[in-house]
Amino acid sequence: MQADTVQAPAINRSPAIGADLIAVVVAVNHGEPRVLTIEQAGSLPSGPFELGHRSLQSGLRAWVERQTGFSLGYIEQLYTFADRDRIGPDRVQISISYLGLTLEAPAKSSPTHGWRGWYDYFPWEDHRAGLPSILADVLVPRLLVWADSAEGSNTREERRRRVALNFGLDDHDWNEELVLQRYELLHEAGLVAEAVREQADGSAQSIPGRAMIADHRRILATGIARLRTKIKYRPVVFELMPRTFTLLQLQRAVEALAGRLVHKQNFRRLIEQQDLVEETGETTSDTGGRPAKRFRFRQSVLEERTVVGTRLPLSRA
Repeated sequence: MQADTVQAPAINRSPAIGADLIAVVVAVNHGEPRVLTIEQAGSLPSGPFELGHRSLQSGLRAWVERQTGFSLGYIEQLYTFADRDRIGPDRVQISISYLGLTLEAPAKSSPTHGWRGWYDYFPWEDHRAGLPSILADVLVPRLLVWADSAEGSNTREERRRRVALNFGLDDHDWNEELVLQRYELLHEAGLVAEAVREQADGSAQSIPGRAMIADHRRILATGIARLRTKIKYRPVVFELMPRTFTLLQLQRAVEALAGRLVHKQNFRRLIEQQDLVEETGETTSDTGGRPAKRFRFRQSVLEERTVVGTRLPLSRA
């Protein structure tokens, strides 16, 4: 008598899961926003979450210090990305990102890591000197070509609407907070280096803007967008300022982060009305003109970080 054939139970192959801790560490130096990078400015400080780490934050701090020699101060969780197959088949990679704000300080001397201006990665985001030429000369024409290449009038119209909304065309104003949406749209259109390198034939040409590994520029865009939003309702900018400063230095820091100019008189009036700073009784002649008063943030502001922020009077010129 023939024995029955016993089939082995099906194996449920769950994808392997890995978790990376990634730091967007921001400083403002001489009126320029800068980010801490490694690997010749092609990567943010990062590393896997390991069993020996006491917590996610402690793991992040350990990786940043190991890779750059820099000890993190203020940090907050930024966003968690979970993309399947980003680093290989049947692999889910979770990227847990944090935003850190600090005074720029020298990292350990090394050609592989240091501070880099964040507009090197997003040259279209700096509007302090007016509309960047890269927008009118490069980005918008190529985005419109991409929009018009879509099949179907509805898709073409939807693409054009998204381009106008995110890049301030037609009747739309430029919204400095849409950093991530603009980068994602450029990626979808195949215009950034990270998208180009994903094309097998390598025929496309990317627009200006320094690339980063994996999704690190996407994470940096998220950090910039978060910070541009936060400075409007919370005084987080004090984390980036020295102990004492002039009001002009404070204004320049805010403008650097926002990528927009602010109205000088309105800015100073709002700072005074919100009672954020107090005079130190000191002056400085470093401004090149008349001695300028030095200020510091009030102790109550330092102790209560949820109070109203600067409510930026952004120039719409």
